[in-house]
Amino acid sequence: MKNVKVEIINKSKYPLPEYATIGSAGADLYANIDEDMILRQGEISLIPTGIYIKLPVGYEAQIRARSGLSLKHGVTLVNGIGTIDSDYRGEIGIIITTLKNEPFRVTPGMKIAQMVISKHEIAEFTEVENLDETDRGKGGFGHSGV
Repeated sequence: MKNVKVEIINKSKYPLPEYATIGSAGADLYANIDEDMILRQGEISLIPTGIYIKLPVGYEAQIRARSGLSLKHGVTLVNGIGTIDSDYRGEIGIIITTLKNEPFRVTPGMKIAQMVISKHEIAEFTEVENLDETDRGKGGFGHSGV
C-alpha cells in the first residue's frame, strides 16, 4: 500500500478527514454547519465540509455515501459518487438527499460522507470506423438474464 500526500485546508470546526479503522478505504467527512439541516424526500441539499484539498495529478477524490446512513435513513448522494479533480481548489460540498418519506436531520459535525483517494488513468481517444466483435456485442441492461 502506498500513501499519497494530499495537501489540505480545514476551515471547519471539525477534525481533518479521518479513517475509522486501519482497513478503511474512505475517510469520513463532517457536516460543517452551524445548525441542524432537515433533508426531505426529493429535495436536494448541499452540505459544506469546510475542507479544501490539493491532489497530485493522476489522482481523484471520490465522495461516497455512508452505508449506514443509506441503509437506515435512505440518505444518498444525488450524483452517486462525486469526483473531486486534481485541479479543483474549492470547498468540498456534499450533494445529498433522502429517499425515505421521513425527514432526516443532519446535525453539526455529523459524519456525512466519505472520501476515497484513487489513482486514475488519462485516456488517449483514437477515433476508428469499427470496433472488434465480441460474444456480448451490443447486449446490455440485463442481457444476461440477471
